[in-house]
Amino acid sequence: MHKIAFQLGGFTIYWYGVLVAVGFLAGLWTASRRALLAGVRSETIVDLGPWLILGTIVGARGLFVISYWREDFAGDSWWQIFNIRRGGLVFYGGLIGASLSSLIYVRLKKLPAWKIADILAPSIPLGHAFGRIGCLMNGCCYGSSCDLPWAIHFPETHETHGAAVHPTQIYESSLNLVFYALLAWLYRRKKFDGEIFALYLLGYAALRAFVEMFRGDYTTYYLGGRATPAQVLSIFIFAAGAVLWCALSRSNAKVRNAKS
Repeated sequence: MHKIAFQLGGFTIYWYGVLVAVGFLAGLWTASRRALLAGVRSETIVDLGPWLILGTIVGARGLFVISYWREDFAGDSWWQIFNIRRGGLVFYGGLIGASLSSLIYVRLKKLPAWKIADILAPSIPLGHAFGRIGCLMNGCCYGSSCDLPWAIHFPETHETHGAAVHPTQIYESSLNLVFYALLAWLYRRKKFDGEIFALYLLGYAALRAFVEMFRGDYTTYYLGGRATPAQVLSIFIFAAGAVLWCALSRSNAKVRNAKS
């Protein structure tokens, strides 16, 4: 854990922000290269970048503020809503925000929505992998206590008080990298537009629900204390992915039958 990357004059630059920015750039660059396979100009994806950044930040911060309003923002601390340099972004909120901003962009530019979604989908876990290392440097999203050989220790001043905990940030970062490689491989073999994005929703929901089993930073649980907030959201994301895949698959089958 080492929050500060460097000082720029009197301004402090945090590793969390640096790594999130690197993740955005890596995801955007790989998506722009993938666009060429679909006959879409790289510049189209690059132009989408600002929309993705804005949607992600607004969505991720918005869901965090809603989730932790009483603990962190009520009263005189409401102005901290705008302080994101040290963390405080919820991934699912960012995913929803980025999806909505992308939808607005493709509607304005009259682009094929599901084709663009497939181009972007493999790059989401790549960018997320960098973001989770940012969480590790920041000391957030930490794991529950464990005595495994690969357990990690945060400083005594951390919420874990130096106890051995699961390196959940590393778990999720590593799984996201594997997921990125799998989706990039599947992209070249997809059968219909929207398939890769639907598979991303299905796969990430399962991945996230698994990693959440080892998280130790939550104060609120649902379903009788058996599920974290992210696990509950994962159920809905998985269901959305399943519905989307079935709907697009059937639509594609009807189109093929009509042509035959």
